[in-house]
Amino acid sequence: MAASRKDQDAAIAVTRFGLGARAGEITLAAADPRGWLKSQIRAGGADTFSTGGETAAQRLAEFRAYRQQRAMAERVGEGKGTDSDPVKAAQQFIRQNAAGDILARVRLATDTEAGFRERWALFWANHFTVSATKVQVAGLVGPFENEAIRPHVFGRFVDLLAAAETHPAMLLYLDQAQSTGPNSPAARLQGRRPAPADGQPRRQAGLNENLAREILELHTVGVDGGYTQADVTEFARALTGFGVPGPRDAGGVEAVVFRDATHEPGERTVMGVRYPPAGRAQAAAILSDLAGKPQTARFVCTKIARHFVADDPPPELVTRLEAAWIASGGDLARVAGALIDAPEAWASQAAKLKTPYEFIVSSYRALGQAPRATPQVANALNGLGQRPFGAPSPKGWPDEAAPWAASDALVKRMQFAQGLACALGPGVQDPVALAERTLGARLSPMAATAIGRAETRTEAVALLLMSPEFQRR
Repeated sequence: MAASRKDQDAAIAVTRFGLGARAGEITLAAADPRGWLKSQIRAGGADTFSTGGETAAQRLAEFRAYRQQRAMAERVGEGKGTDSDPVKAAQQFIRQNAAGDILARVRLATDTEAGFRERWALFWANHFTVSATKVQVAGLVGPFENEAIRPHVFGRFVDLLAAAETHPAMLLYLDQAQSTGPNSPAARLQGRRPAPADGQPRRQAGLNENLAREILELHTVGVDGGYTQADVTEFARALTGFGVPGPRDAGGVEAVVFRDATHEPGERTVMGVRYPPAGRAQAAAILSDLAGKPQTARFVCTKIARHFVADDPPPELVTRLEAAWIASGGDLARVAGALIDAPEAWASQAAKLKTPYEFIVSSYRALGQAPRATPQVANALNGLGQRPFGAPSPKGWPDEAAPWAASDALVKRMQFAQGLACALGPGVQDPVALAERTLGARLSPMAATAIGRAETRTEAVALLLMSPEFQRR
């Protein structure tokens, strides 16, 4: 008997919009699939995960303390290269923080009853990627998500943009904290200082364009959004002054300071708009205008459609999302609602291949499990090519299938599926019932037959996790 449209929609709501079905979730969504998804949109944003009670400001302060200890030790010739070396202690501190954050984030994803809300937050965290490719940043990725991303994912895009770009994790990741205006008071003072007595060249403060470029190219208007290199440079000059606290700074709640001494004075022109001298407010005005540009609506809505529906998203869907964005002034709750209402998002064909993170999370959810320790997650994701908090560039992890569909990657998925199935032991009494509970109306007769004919329950569970229906959403 063919499944009803409502049954199909219930399965799509949980497996495409969400993170995969937990026991009873498809049945819960079946009464009103669209309403079930919309109930997960809330003004307070997405759920946060535990970072051990520590904020970015606290972790930065602790890291500064380790650095000061190292400086003192070097002055007296002690500690360096030993087990008591403050740098080694700082690195261990960062690794422990990052490991705890990774495990807490995956546990939230495996346990949440609001899979769509969590997927929506994960999309924005990837859009505003901060990667643990620098030691100091590694311990800040978790607080960055909790402080800058998750509270704003159903608010106004302009607020999310401002919070993400001025968070200390982003400032450090894209080297904005070291950017100095070439005509700023700090640069002029440096130019008047005598050369170091040891004859070594003095370190020159200078303008860094990384953050300005990535805001334009990756976070707002997109590479085809109509900006020029001159706009990048002008925007970079406007962003000078933003930094993280040093030993002499009090530091704010968000561990961000604005130093007038390093800010490039003068008016700026970015994408044809002139901005008068206004210190910190100058950069804020540019960010606000970028958030409101139609190019930003088109670029970001295309990414949303690609993430949720298809690598080559339907133009009609992009147009619907873009219209909701522009009509609401970038209200992300309205955009999320438009995505849920769009008929293109409910196509029966599952066009998206799960990323390694999505595959692992959905596997745990299907089996009613959760990782007990960080190595369980980290080792699996490292093996599958998606290192936790380790995107290879500011572009984030790819949303298209090609990078994840190589033959060796699929072999590694099979190995993970077999390992997880073996760990369950006799815990699964009826694999076919598990498959029906996990995929609902999306389970094909062919897959159900293969699972039912498996020689062992372990083999049956692995077949479920590697079935085309489970691998795609």
